[in-house]
Amino acid sequence: MAIDPVVLASYDRTGFVEGVHLGHAVVLDPGGEVARAWGDPGLELMARSSAKPMQATAMVRLGLDLPDDLCALAASSHSGEAMHRDGVLRILAGAGLTAGALQTPADLPLDPVARDAWVQGGHRATPLAMNCSGKHAAMLATCVVRGWSVGDYRDPEHPLQQAILAEVRRLTGDPITRVGVDGCGAPVHVMTLRGLARSLTHAVTAPADAPERRVVDAMRAHPQLVGGSRRDVTELMQAVPGLVAKDGAEGVFVGALADGRSFAVKVLDGSGRARQVAVAAIVQWLDPPGADHRRLSALASIATLGGGRPVGAVRSPLASAPAGPA
Repeated sequence: MAIDPVVLASYDRTGFVEGVHLGHAVVLDPGGEVARAWGDPGLELMARSSAKPMQATAMVRLGLDLPDDLCALAASSHSGEAMHRDGVLRILAGAGLTAGALQTPADLPLDPVARDAWVQGGHRATPLAMNCSGKHAAMLATCVVRGWSVGDYRDPEHPLQQAILAEVRRLTGDPITRVGVDGCGAPVHVMTLRGLARSLTHAVTAPADAPERRVVDAMRAHPQLVGGSRRDVTELMQAVPGLVAKDGAEGVFVGALADGRSFAVKVLDGSGRARQVAVAAIVQWLDPPGADHRRLSALASIATLGGGRPVGAVRSPLASAPAGPA
């Protein structure tokens, strides 16, 4: 039986609740069982870029061997800053390729400062600046390692994508019977919210030499490469020791603490602001040791502006809401 969504975030203006964002969220214990749910933990969703740690894990298992910073970039949705673009070029150069091999759509950097500098420098939208170019560069490099064709690396039937599908099934525990096309052109898989969270529980509790552990350890060591200088996913990892986290399009997010507890969120209307405050509220509820609570509190509230000054805020009730059925 389907479980109704819950309010993940609300926003007020001068004391009046102007609207709400609905969705689903789940917290798993270190054993991968549901510890708390808001809405439906079995909700099916397209994980979008939140699946990138799993995709990078498959590539490492296939023999891709990158230094930690570039391994983190392989699992990123980067902001298009110089450090990200340079890293993508390093991945490609290591495989004897150039940016011309990328099949990401042409785009401008996500980061507003980097985007302004890029345009002022006379640059146009390019595949290199697109936020998924780190993943695509790693996919191309993996094909070179395995001796596979590179021109069709995004094809769902390509051996690379079939290996990624097998890894996603293994880490989520879901059957994964539906595959679509992500915004970057690579395959995107339909999984459960619980399965998405479970993938990171498996990763952080794996042996130190396991491919999935290698990926999440690289992400934790280089959070600025996973997102960027002005991104909430990076700020969150910097605020919580041992946390690995990955954001995705359309209001998806997944994270796991070093002790194996994990969580996943899906905002039904795709709101990024609702996703941010809901995730921050969940992390506050988890109360991880050593967390910077000042930074978490800053992420848990986004000002509603009127006349250029704060007149309300976007906040989440999750930390205080009663748990739904598991």
